[in-house]
Amino acid sequence: MSAENDLEQLRRDVQYLKDRQAILDCIARHARGHDRHDVELLTSAYHEDGIDEHGHAINPAPKYAQWANAIHAAGSRLHTHNITTHTCEIDGDIANCESYVIVSLLDNNETTARMISGRYIDRLERRDGEWKIALRRSTVDVVLAGDASILKHPAFTAQGYTKGL
Repeated sequence: MSAENDLEQLRRDVQYLKDRQAILDCIARHARGHDRHDVELLTSAYHEDGIDEHGHAINPAPKYAQWANAIHAAGSRLHTHNITTHTCEIDGDIANCESYVIVSLLDNNETTARMISGRYIDRLERRDGEWKIALRRSTVDVVLAGDASILKHPAFTAQGYTKGL
């Protein structure tokens, strides 16, 4: 019996690890979709009936990407969403997660930038075997603004760094 119990525990552990990775992949897909203004990729992180809450802006999943792209384009030339600390509690087909996010935005003038630190409070659901966001609530905890003109300085531009798209 012990071997059967050990095998069943191993199966549960592997499933938990697969679920955690699928959840992290979904959250990373969301960030990547943002940074590339990729409507399809960003939308694929949500269930069709999912909801995104950014303060008073509450968008159904199918409309969120267009709203987010317009907001980002209006205020920034480019941006990166960096997911850091991530916690996740899985209960069957529902996962409650908190992911810290640091968003860096290069303003359209390319001489100033902003950094936003916040969290994504998510409920993901596994439907038809796939984890996606059912509800995302975004927090903004800290915003910093500063000079980014060094990006235009010849000593920096001579380095030939490629900018993300």
